[in-house]
Amino acid sequence: QLQLVESGGGLVQPGGSLRLSCSASGVTLDYYAIGWFRHAPGRVREGASCISSGDGDGLTSYAEFVKGRFTISRDNAKNMLYLQMNSLKPEGKAVYYCADRSNYCSAINHFASWGQGTPDTVSS
Repeated sequence: QLQLVESGGGLVQPGGSLRLSCSASGVTLDYYAIGWFRHAPGRVREGASCISSGDGDGLTSYAEFVKGRFTISRDNAKNMLYLQMNSLKPEGKAVYYCADRSNYCSAINHFASWGQGTPDTVSS
């Protein structure tokens, strides 16, 4: 089971940007599909974006609520995965998690290991 660690969250004004990072030690993240998930208070955890493994051609997908604003990417040299979040909306607090599964992206309940999450707040 992977031990994923998220970082990069914080307080940002509406319209601003954040870059979240997902890392894991002892494993090569490119071997896994990695998803980013958002969990806001009072709401169910929902998928924001996902990238398939290198063997899965690194295919990316985005939820409608982030399309055109968020970009998921890998830096295999650093064994890191990122979620660049631009044009953030004033949605208050949320926690973002990264999670893994084999090769291809799938529904949220198919992801195996989850990090502890990184909180962000978008508010003026």
